[in-house]
Amino acid sequence: MMRRACDLVSRTLGEVAKWVSPGVTTLRLDTIAREFILDNGGKPSCLGYHGFPGTLCIEVNETVVHGFPSDYALREGDIVGTDCVAELDGFCGDSCYTFAVGDIDPKTEALLTVTKESLYKGIAAARAGRRIGDIANAVQTYCEHHGYSVVREMCGHGIGKSMHEDPEVPNYGRRGVGPLLKPGMCIAIEPMINLGSKNIVISGDGWQCRTKDRKPSAHFEHTIVITETEPEIMTTFRYIEEALGISSETVKS
Repeated sequence: MMRRACDLVSRTLGEVAKWVSPGVTTLRLDTIAREFILDNGGKPSCLGYHGFPGTLCIEVNETVVHGFPSDYALREGDIVGTDCVAELDGFCGDSCYTFAVGDIDPKTEALLTVTKESLYKGIAAARAGRRIGDIANAVQTYCEHHGYSVVREMCGHGIGKSMHEDPEVPNYGRRGVGPLLKPGMCIAIEPMINLGSKNIVISGDGWQCRTKDRKPSAHFEHTIVITETEPEIMTTFRYIEEALGISSETVKS
């Protein structure tokens, strides 16, 4: 059931990927995602959640997380994160991908690359018998080694019948601490990494979060399940990569 929900959210982001280009509004991307989920028998989990107005959390440039869809038209050189949760038959899948809009600044492109790689570093550390801190430390050390900062206030989470479940999965911390990872646990790992300072500002609506220094932030996310051996990634970027014409993903050890 979880795999089916995760496939739906993955296919949704693959559909969104086809439309990411200069001149397209973030509200249009949100509409595409909502219609795709509904047309495939699912429910957009974020829409209406504590009053949230969209299917996607839209993250343009310095927006870290929880941005609202709007009439903003994407511009050449922007980056846009699309965080999506879909419910199917009572179970949830969660994934995020940060897209480059046309040609982007090389420093920002490097941020996207390292953030995506750090996701797989965290996943590789997510093995039965280890702890949440092992995931967090893997993400943090990899990103900080490359000169980037890790957002402290926002984190990943458990997932299943609800969009957000225990345990929390931060992107910074010490190895060997935190909840024990056990086979069957489903968690969403989602590095949120900044080009500049780790400090953030939350807007007056209580939702939209941006970097304090207005420098870009990147966000990638997968839903995984802990197994007796290596973790299984239940969401996939394959549909996105097919839409964009880029090479397929691999788990980096």
